[in-house]
Amino acid sequence: MTARIVHSIEELRAAVAARRSAGASIGLVPTMGALHAGHRRLIEQSVRETACTVVSVFVNPIQFNDAGDYDKYPRTLDEDARLCGEAGAEIVFAPSNAEMYPQPQLSFVEVAGVSERLCGAFRPGHFRGVATVVLKLFNIVQPDLAYFGEKDAQQLAVLRRMARDLNVPVHIVGVPIVREPDGLAMSSRNRHLSAEERRVAPSIYRTLLRAQALVAAGVFDPGQVSREVVSEMERQGLRVEYLEIVDPHSIQPVERIVHTVLVATAVWLGSTRLIDNVVCTPAS
Repeated sequence: MTARIVHSIEELRAAVAARRSAGASIGLVPTMGALHAGHRRLIEQSVRETACTVVSVFVNPIQFNDAGDYDKYPRTLDEDARLCGEAGAEIVFAPSNAEMYPQPQLSFVEVAGVSERLCGAFRPGHFRGVATVVLKLFNIVQPDLAYFGEKDAQQLAVLRRMARDLNVPVHIVGVPIVREPDGLAMSSRNRHLSAEERRVAPSIYRTLLRAQALVAAGVFDPGQVSREVVSEMERQGLRVEYLEIVDPHSIQPVERIVHTVLVATAVWLGSTRLIDNVVCTPAS
């Protein structure tokens, strides 16, 4: 199957309206391109659950607080469109910056609280940019379902809260993390790793599994879990930006692990920043 590539909002709306008028349900997979097997999993789930899948490919400038990071973000539209078609997507929406932001953006979406810790504390304005562009995409496509990876757990929590608070009529679906055989969470940023950094990278997930084991064994003190995991990460050569144990919905820290928690981390390997997380459930 070959996905149809659409660059304008007007053309996309017309294409989606035609499918909707024929009774098709609409699925949306928002991406910034540089697609990999993790994105493919999102697309395939949308294809199974909806009649028409739209994949957006747009490197959103307003969610980058580092212009250099934005400039070096990979842009691989031809390869992305090929993967989308192979996975069964019907439409690839690949707008220009001018199409998405035809004039200076004065209106933004802020999701307080949920967006302020973890990545939000280190990437000022990031989740404001994410929430704003995703709401724009929701308004443009008007999907029935939208699919996001659970690797970006905070993003998922932000977008779910935004949709609830603003009465956006879309069901947001979280899709489990897709990992390499050695456990490294798939990410477009993995391509920036050197051979040695790639060898070390799987230790991120291995040390997070240590958190799961501690919680399952009855360790209820988040401070103890955090200290042990961070210490092990540092021994593995990872530079830890943060490791926090939070409620998976509010993204607020917990004083004691008595319910399911999210253990989320961001680490640096050389000049590459990687995120990962695990869900931990205490022994009953």
